[in-house]
Amino acid sequence: MKEQSPTAILLMHCPDQPGLITQMTDFIHVNGGNIIYLDQHVDRVHHVFFMRVEWELQHFVIPADKIEEYFHTLYAVKYQIYFRLYLNDYKPKMAIFVSKMSHCIYDLLARYTAGEWNVEIPLIISNHPDLEEIGTRFGIPYHVFPVTKENKAEQEAAELALLKEKQVDFIILARYMQVITEHMINRFPNRIINIHHSFLSAFVGAKPYHAAFERGVKLIGATSHYVTSDLDAGPIIEQDIARISHKDTVETLVHKGQDLEKIVLSRAVEKHIQRKVLTYKNKTVVFS
Repeated sequence: MKEQSPTAILLMHCPDQPGLITQMTDFIHVNGGNIIYLDQHVDRVHHVFFMRVEWELQHFVIPADKIEEYFHTLYAVKYQIYFRLYLNDYKPKMAIFVSKMSHCIYDLLARYTAGEWNVEIPLIISNHPDLEEIGTRFGIPYHVFPVTKENKAEQEAAELALLKEKQVDFIILARYMQVITEHMINRFPNRIINIHHSFLSAFVGAKPYHAAFERGVKLIGATSHYVTSDLDAGPIIEQDIARISHKDTVETLVHKGQDLEKIVLSRAVEKHIQRKVLTYKNKTVVFS
């Protein structure tokens, strides 16, 4: 990935009111910033204003470590703004959780190795040893935490300790077949990304593609979302579909479904890394 000039990214939402864009851009302009990206959206049902703005810091007069404090004092309190500020010179740390299916993790690691994403992957966590070779192949430590009903709380505590030690910022569930507890979700709010087939809840269970085949479905899909305590019902980041016909077999359904899963998951991860996702209630605003 080529070197980028230092920039700041502001993600925000607040009650809609006149003059917000002018106020935000003036803050950047009068302090010497050069805006390189601006996108905004107004939810006219709930009267909420959303914005993502990115600007160059080369001539910005406010020190990078003081921008958040200045913005909070001058604007956030006055306009009731919820915001997050990110600096592009920080490379976030991403942990991958996986069980036995390899299609999603291979796609993630291929993009990571190709330098497509400004991210670090310090570890892989699994409840099975089956895919340990992947960690070895890509040079990423692979940690196995076998999970049973009896030891789930203990193993999760150990996982959380490891994630804290490695300073992990967010987690990707690359077909990790364990329910994440509310305790871990609360430690990583809107920072755990999951992927699943879009048959839920019509086709639940271990073999959704077999069940879909028996029903003669005409579309299959995949959904990537942030994990909440309401199972598979968190804010959706990305979705896609593929058409199915009577000529498809269970095997081709599985193949097409897994292709969708890895593509949809990678798109969601990329948007998260690029700081282009804003959550509000149980929905997302995903900027282009």
